[in-house]
Amino acid sequence: MANEISKTQIDRLGDRLKKGNITEADLRLLDLYRRSFTPAYEIVVGTIRRDLALEPTGRPAKSTTSISDKLRRESIRLTQIQDVAGCRLTVTDIAEQDSVVLSLTNLFEKTVIVDRRQQPSHGYRAVHVIVSCLDKMIEIQVRTALQHLWAELSEKLSDIVNPAIKYGAGDESV
Repeated sequence: MANEISKTQIDRLGDRLKKGNITEADLRLLDLYRRSFTPAYEIVVGTIRRDLALEPTGRPAKSTTSISDKLRRESIRLTQIQDVAGCRLTVTDIAEQDSVVLSLTNLFEKTVIVDRRQQPSHGYRAVHVIVSCLDKMIEIQVRTALQHLWAELSEKLSDIVNPAIKYGAGDESV
């Protein structure tokens, strides 16, 4: 089980992913680590559905490529990635966004709020509520409909032009 894998082993795996030195055994270990988030993810999503009557969208595990890219882009260890598993809630406006964020912080005991509205990351705006559940970090993105539309359009543009534009790199004119 992934709980038997030490933080040091996971972070060493992250170092290999960052360098691109990935073996079949590394892929199996990463898959085991990624799947270890599923029970916590299911609890978080189930609690949101039951207690807030909201329907999250998302994924129980970030892709291998996304994890490797994030490790290369940021100075972060694999065990520090807060969105290995995550979901999203899309609401109508900022007032509802604030209300949902408050409800989430009241619903879950251990939360950290990352508000990307005042200081957007390359235009990206949302509030991320990182929940600790079963010793795993699960990220809940709370976006307004307009924030979601912008994120979706910029994602599609980056697929066509250059994935690096989402993170401030690439052609300045874009």
